[in-house]
Amino acid sequence: MAKRGFPMGMGGNIGNLMKQAQKIQQDMAKAQEELAEKTVEATVGGGAVTVVATGHKEIKEIRISKDAVDPDDVETLEDLVLAAVNEALRQADELAKNVMGGITGAFGNLPGLF
Repeated sequence: MAKRGFPMGMGGNIGNLMKQAQKIQQDMAKAQEELAEKTVEATVGGGAVTVVATGHKEIKEIRISKDAVDPDDVETLEDLVLAAVNEALRQADELAKNVMGGITGAFGNLPGLF
């Protein structure tokens, strides 16, 4: 009677596959922690508005220069804040892509998945 299970030689490959998957999972958790700690900073209007965001797209700080505050032109300040926030979020996306890219690229090394 034949043994049930993996064909000869497959058991070792499955073990290696599981080890690689566990390493990727650990690397992903570490990368997520790194993104929570790293920040990006966007400044617009010649320093009028600065926004700091984490790699998780959490806005941590908004700094507005006193010179940018004009009660007669609130719309310009609103536009500057909007531009700075959008740029900070774009940079956070780029940071996440760079940090996670090395890990997700490892999926291509797993046999039989891609």
